[in-house]
This record gives sequence, structure tokens and C-alpha cells, in this order.
Amino acid sequence: MTTVLAIDQGTSGTKAVVVDETDRTLSIAERPVHPRYLTGGGVEQDPRELLDSVLDSGRQAVTEAGVPIDCVTLANQGETVLAWDEKTGRPLSQAISWQDRRAAEICATRGDSAEFVAARTGLVLDPYFSAPKMRWIRERLTTAGVVTTSDTWLIHQLTGEFVTDVSTASRSLLTGLDAVSWDPELLAVFGLTDEHLPRIVANDEPVGETTLFGATSPVGGLAVDQQAALLAQRCLAPGEAKCTFGTGAFLLANMGQVPVRSSSGLAASVAWRVRGETSYCFDGQVATAASAVRWLRGLGLIADASELDRVAAPDSEGVLCVPALAGLSAPWWAPEAKAVFTGMTLSTAAGHLVKAVLDGIAAQVAELADCAARDIGGPLQRLRVDGGLTRSQVLMQAVADLLQVPVDVYPSAHATALGAAGFARTAVDSALPLARAIVDWTPTTSFAPRMSAADAAGFRVRWRATVDAAAVPKEQS
Repeated sequence: MTTVLAIDQGTSGTKAVVVDETDRTLSIAERPVHPRYLTGGGVEQDPRELLDSVLDSGRQAVTEAGVPIDCVTLANQGETVLAWDEKTGRPLSQAISWQDRRAAEICATRGDSAEFVAARTGLVLDPYFSAPKMRWIRERLTTAGVVTTSDTWLIHQLTGEFVTDVSTASRSLLTGLDAVSWDPELLAVFGLTDEHLPRIVANDEPVGETTLFGATSPVGGLAVDQQAALLAQRCLAPGEAKCTFGTGAFLLANMGQVPVRSSSGLAASVAWRVRGETSYCFDGQVATAASAVRWLRGLGLIADASELDRVAAPDSEGVLCVPALAGLSAPWWAPEAKAVFTGMTLSTAAGHLVKAVLDGIAAQVAELADCAARDIGGPLQRLRVDGGLTRSQVLMQAVADLLQVPVDVYPSAHATALGAAGFARTAVDSALPLARAIVDWTPTTSFAPRMSAADAAGFRVRWRATVDAAAVPKEQS
């Protein structure tokens, strides 16, 4: 039996789950982390808080499970970066979150390289990805130490190794999509040629050992959080797609083993590299999902996320929202965009605003699904979903209505951790096929479209018109 400690280090919290080879959960421990939202689009996290949350949740989970751990694995935030001292491990900057938009100027000054970057990487020249934030740290904060994604620093703290996994590296704007190795020409674009960068490892690769959770345990099966969730939901065949509703909402669609650049504004990156074979995915991002719900809570419109369905009005009564509270990502790539509400009157109440925000999140997911369908060459047949906001039936019904496809809710709240555990099993057992490293599942709930296709299309036309008010350039909308 392979027992895995799978740690999901996310934007607003860290979750540690101990699971056996059947995905039976033996223990769960969670610790919150507290991103700081700054004026000017800044979003920062305390690296020490991230590390403490990993250690505290992991140790509690191991203690409560009361069984030996065969492997420790980590799913990471993807594009969050920091500077740190490689000799001492000491952070030299705050962790600059994937949501941070302050590197927009870094991208703007490199506009002449945008087509080259897109063709080489499969990504868009946008501050969402790692390299612009790495350059921003070098220009604004420090030239000392190394500058890497947060996973490299955390794994160094656990094992002393200096690595990142192939799916995380593919999100950096510093690797070619085909070879997925550090690319000298891309490094030159961002002025990062002289940086010491980590070794890129496969998702089924053991990377070291740690004693920080008790007895000595191997560490391996590393991955980006969204790719781990894609695996957990068994999106193993081209065209199968999932959306995770966390701090943001992230739609990923498996594209198979031939890397293709998106023609519709999505990112193309590595899903995973296992047994020497690389699978790729298209993905799009809604920058604010649960973070938009936290914004509603901060305004006093809801007490917490559990009140969404109770407070939301049955109909928004004409109120539309583009919840671009941290800009717009795919397919607009407009970091300067701002959130907007339209259609409000004196009769507009809190419930209408809450419903409009949920509809706005769903509308962005529907746009991403359309883009994925164009890139894949056919419409999505179903959408698999996970994450905390899937508890909102109002939101999930809106997604089904606007996509006009069934939405299947994953039966566990721990998809990312369970996907990471699957990668860890392939690291421990070199003969285990990827499809057998994860268990099959059936949805706890499925949402079928209730809105007519004509009404859904009409809503989306009105919503797209509202996107223009979010300061998106016309040629991108």
C-alpha cells in the first residue's frame, strides 16, 4: 500500500491530506494564509507564512493519520515568485502572487517580443506568468540571491534540492512549449540570462527526501495545482475539461501529446510529463472567483460564502457584472481592466448584486469553454468541476446554463491534493501506469442546463457588451 502526504499550497490556504492507494482519506489538516491586496494591483504573501502552513498542516495530518508515509508531494500555486538566498534559504522578498499585476509595465515595454514569446512558449506576454514578476523583483526589490517560483523555495526548505517540475516551468514564459527546457532567447527577453534557475523534473520523478514530517520520507510527484486537479478528475483524453473554482476559476482542457498553440486566446502549457511522455493542456483563467466572493463579504453583502445561495436573488433584474477585480486574463489579457456593474436602479438590492457577480463568474467560464472548444475542434460535452465554490448551486446552475452543457461536481473537496497523490504514486512505483494512479469517480451532483439556448446566447451577448466598460481594448474583446 502506498500512503501519501499530499500538500496543496494555495493562495488563501494550505491543505495537507494523507491518503491511501484507494484515495481513502486518512486525515486532513488545513492552515489559512493571508495574501495582502495592495493598491496598484499588488498581491503579496509572506513566504514564512507559506512555509509554516506547509509544515504545520503536514505534521498535523501525519500525526492524525498515525501511519507511515511512503511519499510526500506538493502542489503549488504555479506563477507565484520570490527572491531568496540559496545558501541560507532566507527569503529576500515577499512572495509576489500569481494575481499580482504590477509587472504590466514590464510586459508593455517588451511588446515587440509578444509574437515571438507566444510562438515559442504557447503563453501570452502577461504579468500573470512568472517571468515578468521575476524581472519586476529584480528591478524594484533586489538583485541578490535567486528568483524562482514558490515551489522551488518550498521544496528546498523540505529537501535541500533546487528543482521545479515541468508543468510549473511551462508557466514561466522562460521555456519553449515543445522542449520545455530553459530557453536562452526567452531569458534574454526578460533580462534573466544570468539567473541561476532550478533543474526541471518530470511529474513522476523522486526529487529528494525530507525528515520534517517525522521519519525520513521521499519527496516527488510535484505539480502545479491546476494540473493536479486535471489529473484527479481523470481528464486523460483530448477534449476532456475541468474547471476548479478557488481563489480564481481555472478551466483546463487536455489537448493530448502534440503541443498546439491556442488560436483563441488561451494559454497552452504542459499538463504533465510521466513515463517519459508529455501531455499538454489549454487553459484559461478567471482571475477572481472566491476572491470576488471575499470582496462581497468585505462590503457586507454576505457574511460568508455559505450565504451566497440564500442572499442571491432568483434573477439579477438586468444587473450585469464583469468581476474584473484583478484585471481580466484569458481570452482578453487585459491586466488594466476594472470591475464594473451596469443596469442598477433604485430598486437594485444586495441579492441582485450577488447574483450578478455569480453570473459574471459563470459568463467568464463560458467564454473560456468556447475558446477551448475552438482550439480542440469541437464543443465540450461536459464540464467537470471542483473547488469550494462548487457548493454554490446558484453558481453551478449558472455555469451549466451559460455553457449549455452538463456540469459534474467532483465528489471530494480535495481534488488538487488527490491529483498530487496520483503523481506521487507514479514517483514511488515506476511500473504504475498514470491511469491506475488515480481512482475513478462519479459526480455527487450534476447540473443540467435549465435556461434555453436562445436565452443563454442573449445573456452572453449583453454580458460581452459590458466587458467593453471594463476598459478592455476593442480589438481584444
